[in-house]
Amino acid sequence: MHADGQGFLIAALIFLATAVIAVPVARRLGLSPIVGYLIAGVAIGPSGLGAFNDPERIITVAEIGVVLLLFIIGLELQISRLLALRKAIFGLGTMQLVLTGGAIALLTHYAGNGFDWRAAIIAGLALALSATSIALQLLEEKNGLTQPYGQRAFAVLLFQDMAVVPLIAFMPLLAPGTHEDQSFLDAAQHVLVVLAALAVVIGSGRYLLTPLFRVLAQSGAREVMTAAALLVVLGAGAIMASVGMSMALGAFLAGVMLSESSFRHELEANVDAFRGLLIALFFMGVGMSMDLDIVLANAPLLIAGTLLVTVVKAVSIWAVFRVAHGTEADAVRASAVLTSAGEFSFVLFPIGLSLGLLTEHQAAMLAACAAMTMMLGPPVALVGEHLARWLERREARQDPVEDFSDAHGSVLVVGFGRFGQIVSQCLLARGLEVTIIDNDVEMIQSAGRFGFRIYYGDGTRYDVLRAAGAERARVIAICVDRRDTADRIVDMLATHVPAARLHVRSFDRTHALELRAKGVDFEMRETFESALAFGEATLRANGIDADTAQATVKDVRVWDLERLRRQAEEGIDRGPRRSMEPEPLVPPERIARPLNPEAEDALRHETEFSS
Repeated sequence: MHADGQGFLIAALIFLATAVIAVPVARRLGLSPIVGYLIAGVAIGPSGLGAFNDPERIITVAEIGVVLLLFIIGLELQISRLLALRKAIFGLGTMQLVLTGGAIALLTHYAGNGFDWRAAIIAGLALALSATSIALQLLEEKNGLTQPYGQRAFAVLLFQDMAVVPLIAFMPLLAPGTHEDQSFLDAAQHVLVVLAALAVVIGSGRYLLTPLFRVLAQSGAREVMTAAALLVVLGAGAIMASVGMSMALGAFLAGVMLSESSFRHELEANVDAFRGLLIALFFMGVGMSMDLDIVLANAPLLIAGTLLVTVVKAVSIWAVFRVAHGTEADAVRASAVLTSAGEFSFVLFPIGLSLGLLTEHQAAMLAACAAMTMMLGPPVALVGEHLARWLERREARQDPVEDFSDAHGSVLVVGFGRFGQIVSQCLLARGLEVTIIDNDVEMIQSAGRFGFRIYYGDGTRYDVLRAAGAERARVIAICVDRRDTADRIVDMLATHVPAARLHVRSFDRTHALELRAKGVDFEMRETFESALAFGEATLRANGIDADTAQATVKDVRVWDLERLRRQAEEGIDRGPRRSMEPEPLVPPERIARPLNPEAEDALRHETEFSS
């Protein structure tokens, strides 16, 4: 047992060290981290240093990363958006799979070595699938999921994931003499079992999970929320797997059911770290599974085949997106991010081998070709992005008039306390698109009447801010009531999202100066404007007319701003300490006069009441 544990520790250290080295090297070479993982897997796999000799076992474990990825995808899709994409899912998805699969099957049958029509169909369908993890990472890097082409590309990916199970069921039908007739009753029973499993997953997500997470959130234990998130993902996946469907589909459905929940971003942040590590392990496992002997012996054929498959796939996807009335630039972007072969191709090839549809040599060649398309995918996406931008510039020169009639603001509000609620009233009045983050369940419940996108999460965590759209928001309004919390969020956003426009609630004058020194776009002391309004009302109560009272308040605002600018130029840490203490903005007409001994002592002597 001790030896097994030590072996597991050494394997984990090798994996982590290789990942840590591979990603910076890939980035330095201008490549995607995915390419780094694939190359690292080849280096430490059976064909390389031999540190790992069982890549199939690693891929089996790492497929949980794909399951977690589908859960996060589901969290991003509200049911209304999913229904809105139904035409793209089943229309574009079917067109892409049929057209791309048919084109690659013809290419494989006539240009391949010994591929009969059955083997060609298997090759075409498997290579027509696209790598969900690669495509989604490429789309996230370019903020593509919020754009029309990204949503259509996601719809195609979603259809492919749903089509995997029917494809697996279809493959035995191609194998001569292996298909056994199934009675109608057996088929109907299986359908009913699948529908029952779907009902359990959807019903639980709809009616049980949100109350459960509300109770867990009130406990204040973050690790319990993480454990519950993993339980939901793996539990939904296990239910679907038990009836012959894919775990990824179950996780996706659980995510969709929680997409409207206030805890969506907290769940996404808790699961994301596990997802990232397991996806890295998956791609390293794919690299390990490549047989370098076969690759090197057939290098010219594999390189030519990979390039041909990539070109055929890109052209067919481009044609499908153009038929769907997309722009030329969007069609190029979509085709560029979907060229990589899918993760499930490494599931289909072994099944084809076991059914006698593929020979061992053909299965190895196809797996190597699929892995090489994965390595080629990120550079192709980069080229596609440059080409799409060139097409957009050309179109802009032809039609330079831009229409901003549909433009609208978007604000991410962090903190929905007393201050954030008043700010939100202004945003609501103008119909802006607002997302609110708060980790107080009562505040979330109170905010439910505003109609905003309101999510449970810790605003001091960048993964939560990023998941809530910090990189896409036009303005980030930091309305938290603690000075140190506001500073942490400002520093975090300045590091990770330097282009973000930050509006911050400051605690006092010193805090306002510190925020200005950090370069925030706007800050407001939490009591400043309310105190001015209070002062104006007090002036009016003393018989001063409205115009004079308003002019006086305006003068005080200007004088205070001038003093704030002077103090900012002097620096918070320079000059006498008293420069940060309250000081009259106009010369007083009389000196202070104490009315009792305690006040006289405080003014004239250093006591515990003085500063």
